[in-house]
Amino acid sequence: MLQLLTNASVILEDRILTDGFVEIDSSTGRILRYGQMKELSEIPQNALDCREQYISPGFIDSHSHGGGGCDFMDGDLDSFLTAAKLHLQHGTTSILPTTLTSSDSDLYLCIDNFKKAKEEQHSGNLPHLLGLHLEGPYFSEREKGAQNSIYIRSPSYDDYMRIYDYAEGNILRWSVAPELDGALEMGDILNKKGVLMSIGHTAADYETVRNAVQHGYSHVTHLYSGMSTITRKNGFRILGVVECAYLFDELTVEIIADGMHLPPELLRLILKCKDNDKISLITDSMRGAGEKEGPSILGSLKDGQDVIIEDGIAKMPDRSCFAGSVCTTDRCVRTLYKQAGASLVNAVRMMTLNPARLLHIDSHKGSIEVGKDADLLVFNDNIDISNIFVGGKQVK
Repeated sequence: MLQLLTNASVILEDRILTDGFVEIDSSTGRILRYGQMKELSEIPQNALDCREQYISPGFIDSHSHGGGGCDFMDGDLDSFLTAAKLHLQHGTTSILPTTLTSSDSDLYLCIDNFKKAKEEQHSGNLPHLLGLHLEGPYFSEREKGAQNSIYIRSPSYDDYMRIYDYAEGNILRWSVAPELDGALEMGDILNKKGVLMSIGHTAADYETVRNAVQHGYSHVTHLYSGMSTITRKNGFRILGVVECAYLFDELTVEIIADGMHLPPELLRLILKCKDNDKISLITDSMRGAGEKEGPSILGSLKDGQDVIIEDGIAKMPDRSCFAGSVCTTDRCVRTLYKQAGASLVNAVRMMTLNPARLLHIDSHKGSIEVGKDADLLVFNDNIDISNIFVGGKQVK
């Protein structure tokens, strides 16, 4: 069955096509064609009129811990599905559920639930579950953030390969502190297996980051959060991960574009100083995403941290610091577009094509092109989403 979306501004990789249309084939789940309305000889009665709205590729979130009151590590399938569905309703058509540093049993249970959830993703009410992002347990104690110290350790071959093998190819990225013993070898091994190795929760200095780049690390986890910055030793300035993220062109970065973790003026600085094609937007959302303000829990229900949600972010109960993002992908794009001065094309690309390239799925996702997956959104200039298509099927 064919579905025609008409009278829209179509957001392409490098421009906006005005007075446009997109036609999808719901039987194959792919984009059949796109163009301008003047190219159409007739318009079927079932066409979706997107007048005064945009058609965009579906958003891709490569770093999310949960939403809708649930965490991907809560330990049950229903919670896993609830979190995924919440993000779909905000435009996330593809997602990498993300773990926290935990016991092995909790980690394996999360992997089990991912495998079960993946079997249900063709039901039409779930985003594409691309794979897992493991955040930990190989982190710096100094830059651990909300990660649980009890489970933090250095990587050993037997340890990470046991986890990797258990996941049966479902680990797409792994965030690691590269200064730890065994971390560089881990980068060499897993990078060759197609895992995106990311520098995160780390106290690394310039020399360590330079070595990490040579050992398979190519990405930086939530820039400015949980990482070293410039310090002085005997009067000499030593670069940290923040500065290295700008300095090394080989490194891609991700930013929590909620306007809180990184204020608009800092977002503007990042856009000015880093190649925009190397920047991806992420939510890094916890269970409070999509929930009302009030008490919540960061991490799993079993041993998570009590927090309070207010002012669009999770805070520690004493309000001394932030305690997690409650962001959704539509908010990421809106913040970058409305507050940080990015063009709509750039803001959308950082939530679509850039993460698709990062995960090596850009051959079939991330942009509106003939033959690519029909993961599409329809929204207005405020990024209020009216329609969502996943694999050519309308879910909203």
